Amino acid sequence: MSWTYDTLKIGSKDCVKKVVTGEDVELFAKISTDNNPVHLDEEFAKTTPFKRRIAHGMFSAGLVSAVLGTKLPGNGTIYMSQSLNFKRPVYLGDELTAWVEVFEKNDEKKRLKLKTWVENQDGKAVVDGEALVMFDK
Repeated sequence: MSWTYDTLKIGSKDCVKKVVTGEDVELFAKISTDNNPVHLDEEFAKTTPFKRRIAHGMFSAGLVSAVLGTKLPGNGTIYMSQSLNFKRPVYLGDELTAWVEVFEKNDEKKRLKLKTWVENQDGKAVVDGEALVMFDK
């Protein structure tokens, strides 16, 4: 669906899905310069509480940005703020679904407050929070 500010309602929501691969994590490390070995080194990761490699927390948060920029509200969205709560680790091979749901509209400024969350293949939240965006299409 192609959204306009007027067609968005409280409760409007959409998502993107992504299976996390080792290549994704390696590329994210390269782009972000976060080379923590818990993300990149299986032997090191075995010594951590996670017992295996995990994706960067911001990788999951980046999927929220994908929803905002491509699905809901979509093209023309201006990200203003985001709160994040990291709930559980994301492992290579996990299938993530990032969700965005409108819970408040400011018609005067054409701003939206959105509930944001990412869940794994078991339906468990790995990250949640709130976003504020400007959208005036």
